[in-house]
Amino acid sequence: MSALVIAEHNNITLEPTTLNTITAAKQLDEDIHILIAGHMIYQIADIATKIDSVTKVLLADNIIYAHGLAEPLSSLITEIGHNYHAILASATTHSKNVLPRVAALFDVAQISDVSNIISNDTFIRQIYTGKALEILKSKDNIKIITVRSSSFKEAKNTGGHAIIETVSNKNYSLCSSFLSRQINKSRRPELITSKIIISGGRGIGSIENFKLLEVVADKLGAAVGATRAAVDSGFATTDMQIGQSGKIVSPELYIAVAISGAPQHIAGISDSKIIVAINKDKDAPIISIADYFIVGDLYQILPELVTELNK
Repeated sequence: MSALVIAEHNNITLEPTTLNTITAAKQLDEDIHILIAGHMIYQIADIATKIDSVTKVLLADNIIYAHGLAEPLSSLITEIGHNYHAILASATTHSKNVLPRVAALFDVAQISDVSNIISNDTFIRQIYTGKALEILKSKDNIKIITVRSSSFKEAKNTGGHAIIETVSNKNYSLCSSFLSRQINKSRRPELITSKIIISGGRGIGSIENFKLLEVVADKLGAAVGATRAAVDSGFATTDMQIGQSGKIVSPELYIAVAISGAPQHIAGISDSKIIVAINKDKDAPIISIADYFIVGDLYQILPELVTELNK
């Protein structure tokens, strides 16, 4: 049997996390298929055929999949999923909405946020906000898996010669419909894919003070993130939230400003290559994982940093 990867896309291009998921799937099976469901997505399907290790692209082109609604998509995956021993997707907001439904329809347990794969039935995932690793063995015939994309390298998007097969699901019911979508547009990179991120905590103090982070971000070409406490305080929007209840990131450089280092936040940044913390509290918990720790007033340090970057 084969492994099936559920592609994420915006109806124009594939999301990079799909390539990470394919790398994870390679550790389960040599025969990897990728499902691309959407509307007017033939260009994406063509791109997918060139991905290394993908042997077949399953194309479901229908208006009902245009907006990624969980109900019709989970029904489609269940319809074709019987042919696979593993169904994988990246652990994103989208898959967290879809795959639990698939697992329920198959009456199996979902294996979430996998960071390593030992064998076809044994997996490693972080628990207790990253303080411990759990080794999990599944006896289910079909494994429903979400993977932590930062733990797997991106598969090469060249060199493949996959075939395209059209699939459909005639048994779906339209129990939901798309009404509207509100998108926060930003000229900065996406958090999940950005190489540099600067984030602020509740200690930033206000929405206005968050602009100090934005100035630094613009100089570095970085994304701007926030802790849950900062979001709850109204200093930042929910799409900026990083941590166990937000986005998991793995940038080359992570700059944490006025962030104490709650376990929930640390769980979201632990895969960062270099962590720089700026905090007036020399005993802040984040010092235990920071590669560099600057003790001082952020209102003095950040402007000095911008001055140096201008040089």
